[in-house]
Amino acid sequence: MFTGIIEEVGTVQSLNKKSADAMEIVIKCSRVLEDVHLGDSIAINGVCLTVTSFTKDQFAADVMPETVKATSLYQLASGSPVNLERAMSSNGRFGGHFVSGHVDGTALITRIEKKSNAIYYDLEMDKTLTDMLTKKGSIAIDGVSLTIFDLRDARVTVSIIPHTLEGTIFPTKSMGDVVNIECDMIGKYIYRFLTKEQDEKQPSRLTPSFLKEHGF
Repeated sequence: MFTGIIEEVGTVQSLNKKSADAMEIVIKCSRVLEDVHLGDSIAINGVCLTVTSFTKDQFAADVMPETVKATSLYQLASGSPVNLERAMSSNGRFGGHFVSGHVDGTALITRIEKKSNAIYYDLEMDKTLTDMLTKKGSIAIDGVSLTIFDLRDARVTVSIIPHTLEGTIFPTKSMGDVVNIECDMIGKYIYRFLTKEQDEKQPSRLTPSFLKEHGF
């Protein structure tokens, strides 16, 4: 489990192919290695991966075929910057939102516009993703916890402050780039319950009227 608050920007040292659709990724970094152990989870651009080996200044993780297919990690190359976050600890402040590191899909950056001290990003994605989102709700983009500023059909707009820009890989992004998307975990479960009747032909007790009646 993660929070979407990026701890460090690391650098891809190498991508070692295990097969045609699987690879090992080696990341150069420092902060996320302070208390690392074999088997720990570290999110790379929002993708939860398992540490398989490490040294004082880098760690390696295996990327399975399904992860290669479903995320933007296949676009990385030696020297690429990546967002890094260790799994959340129970003794710290929870500053973002619940992020599992299980990417739901990808999106295309279609607009980048500076407004005062913020930068607006428009992202186009499959409507199956935007159906699980809500305006002013949460979204993780390349592992960064952000608030949805606007939501229309298959387009999401987020506004990013300078502090977030400085501590993530967003300054390296351009229009046309592909990013990883994880929808808000709570929203996904509610959406699933509400659509269960259509998907499985079974009635669901969790309806909009039920939620309203119980204060949601």
